[in-house]
Amino acid sequence: MTATTERSAPSRLGGLRSRFDALAREIAKFGLVGALGVLVNFGVFNLMRHGTDLQVVRASVIATVVAIAFNYVGFRYFTYRDRDKSGRAKELTLFLLFSVVGLVIENGVLYAATYGFGWDSPLQSNVFKFLGMGIATLFRFWSYRTWVFKALPARETVASAESFLDERAPSVQRVK
Repeated sequence: MTATTERSAPSRLGGLRSRFDALAREIAKFGLVGALGVLVNFGVFNLMRHGTDLQVVRASVIATVVAIAFNYVGFRYFTYRDRDKSGRAKELTLFLLFSVVGLVIENGVLYAATYGFGWDSPLQSNVFKFLGMGIATLFRFWSYRTWVFKALPARETVASAESFLDERAPSVQRVK
């Protein structure tokens, strides 16, 4: 093994570790906003379900829309605050598009349970709403990070250049 190969393996592992840590932080922030959104969603759902005479799926759709608005603010200003902000109209349009797909997934599960299987007790409604939210959350996480809140290309370019410099000139110390 050459000296260059020996030095580049740890720097590649460091780069991989750095990317993994960034993804873990993103997932944690997404999860925090999402958990608060779940509380908003369930709170509004149960208020609508028990405080009005709306049908279960209609109450759920209203609750989901309220949670979508809450989540956008949380994602934009907390989870993805460091992401590109140049195309807000496009970002909001994509966010709403993918949120509507998530709404259909979430409430489709509840609809199937309620009207397809007759599972309409308060406990059953909450269980199937939760199940639908879980499935929709996986879709939303993927779509938001891939299409809506894109990473700034400059940050990736700088990180790549720094790792290249680390591999080429290990004896030179960079000033931070």
